[in-house]
Amino acid sequence: MRIYHAPGSRSVRVIWLFEELGLPYELVQFKLGSPEMRAPEFLKVSPMGRVPVLLDGEQTIFESGAIVQYVLAKYGDGALVPDMSTPEFATYLQWFHYAEGMLMPPVNTIVVETVFLSEERRNQVNVDRATKLLNRMLGAVEMHMEGREYLAGEFTAADIMTGHACSVAARLGADVSALPNVAAYIARIEERPALQAARKHSLPTD
Repeated sequence: MRIYHAPGSRSVRVIWLFEELGLPYELVQFKLGSPEMRAPEFLKVSPMGRVPVLLDGEQTIFESGAIVQYVLAKYGDGALVPDMSTPEFATYLQWFHYAEGMLMPPVNTIVVETVFLSEERRNQVNVDRATKLLNRMLGAVEMHMEGREYLAGEFTAADIMTGHACSVAARLGADVSALPNVAAYIARIEERPALQAARKHSLPTD
């Protein structure tokens, strides 16, 4: 399988998943925002010119959560997903989707305003509003993680999704100093060998 990846993007989730499962993959890397991501040949693979993209034979998927679910369903053999008969399964689903539903929207605003827009086009009001919202979203993680190591019992793909989002939020300046459970969770996530391996496979800018 081939993974299209840009360091500093959500695509690290997909590499992390492959490393956790021990699945082989071919990696194609871009620099985030590179003109190559708008080239006609890549737009045939990813119509929006974004990563991640997974190519699995004739199958193409270009949304990180969908890629994670697809790989787990087809190749995971039950790994990283709680059994459907357990209470943890509903918890898993909730926190799997919390990443994109709640955490990443304000993250996206912060990234656009502080990275992609030129200085004269940036709006600090937007950054402040998004940062405040992001801290509120992290507050829910803080409450849930009381007495827990991972989001849904053992380590699951929900941690790949929302754990990554929490880590990105902290790197972008979200204040976790008053969120000890979140801070400890991020540290725990960052220590996983599979995530460290995924980052080593990225360009030095990751």
